Amino acid sequence: MAIGSKKISLLELRNHSRDGDAWTAINGTVWNISKLASAHPGGEEVIRDSYGRDATKTYNSVHGARLIARYLGEGARLGTLDGDESEDKVPDNGPESLGKNQGQFKMPALDSILNLYDFEDVAQKALTERSWAYSSGASNDSLTHAANVDWYRRIFFRPRVLKGVGEVDISTTILGQRYEIPIFNCPVSLVKLAHPDGELAVARAAVTNGTATIIPTMASFAVDEIVEVLPAGYPFFFQLYVNSDRAVTEKLLAEVVSLKPRAILVTVDLPVFGKREANERYEYKAQKQKQKQKQKLANARSASTAIDPQLQWKDIAWIKEVTGVPVFIKGVQCAADARRAYEYGCAGIYISNHGGRAVDTAPPGILTLMEIQANCPEVLSQMEVFIDGGIRRGSDILKAICLGASAICIGRPFFYALAYGQEGVERAFQILRDELAVAMQLNGITKLSEASPSLLNTAALDKYVYRSNSHPWAKKIDRSRL
Repeated sequence: MAIGSKKISLLELRNHSRDGDAWTAINGTVWNISKLASAHPGGEEVIRDSYGRDATKTYNSVHGARLIARYLGEGARLGTLDGDESEDKVPDNGPESLGKNQGQFKMPALDSILNLYDFEDVAQKALTERSWAYSSGASNDSLTHAANVDWYRRIFFRPRVLKGVGEVDISTTILGQRYEIPIFNCPVSLVKLAHPDGELAVARAAVTNGTATIIPTMASFAVDEIVEVLPAGYPFFFQLYVNSDRAVTEKLLAEVVSLKPRAILVTVDLPVFGKREANERYEYKAQKQKQKQKQKLANARSASTAIDPQLQWKDIAWIKEVTGVPVFIKGVQCAADARRAYEYGCAGIYISNHGGRAVDTAPPGILTLMEIQANCPEVLSQMEVFIDGGIRRGSDILKAICLGASAICIGRPFFYALAYGQEGVERAFQILRDELAVAMQLNGITKLSEASPSLLNTAALDKYVYRSNSHPWAKKIDRSRL
């Protein structure tokens, strides 16, 4: 009998429940996960919770069925769980069982949703406690998260009139490819937490709206599964977390490159996970429910080996070399790094503070864009520029494009809209494209190429814009000779 076809009882499964000798059952298949804990992107504890038991419910709440085989390899497949001892008969006390569930809340009709804030209100009631903590939380005091939204509101328009705006074109061109709208999804990880179709629904909604999807490294589904739902040859981008083991990253990049992405977006603003207290409070509650003897809150922000804290600029050159694909730096937060990305031959930059989930009190994305305008505007004309963080209205999109962005990306609002599935994300896209078109018309322009800083009054923020890479007056103190 082949190893993978062996029948394994629950009793035998439970006998393999410790570090170095750990099995789990997922969707009827038993896997050896002895080496997985230290490498798991979500931290070790969630894997240890799966030792010696059927973890189907826990796994399926986050991942697509095919992902585990891609991650572990067929060599880790041990056999099948005895058919009379199915997952339905095994208590599953995984953390996803906490709190409210989708289906208990009657969601409003989709056509009653008028803006992105409405999606957030619905999601807070519709998502599980786990999903809400994951999506809504930010680092520490969430000051950057709040500022991302607030600082767009501090920029005012200077509309032009009598411009003949009966017809408006909101299309754009990125790396030579035309898109109907300058709107992409942020590469949010594990969006299956919002809906079973996860990234598949987001990708389909992007196609419906004539734009591309950005596929995250830590997606709920394998990359090729997501690409399969796109029309043949349809453009997509791929977001990359660089693994501490370069062989792992090189293997992943080879797979991605074979699928022909338009660009690789390398995330650089998260060498370690920020302190996300909403997640940690949830983890504490989940662990208390399971009556753990030790609370390991650090696991709520553990990145294991899946994200390399030693990533450096030289690694960007390596990624360009091994892929031959245009590379963006995702997580630019100052003009100096934007200039350096250009010097390293990057095709673009992606201005982001990780939605306020990295270091708290990092600058709002729109302030970073203004700093680049003040210090190295030539960079903006030589590279594509994506920006995310705090964009909630079509008018916000126009403000970012006026200041030099090529396109914007939407994170939490699309996650919240996904509570309605693909139709919810399509509705969110439609709201933004309608608001953008109206904002353009009311400002006297009919094409995005006509957007410019002259349409904006940024006086309320100008005092915050640094005009150099140095602090305007403070000096670094050197006490080495004391």
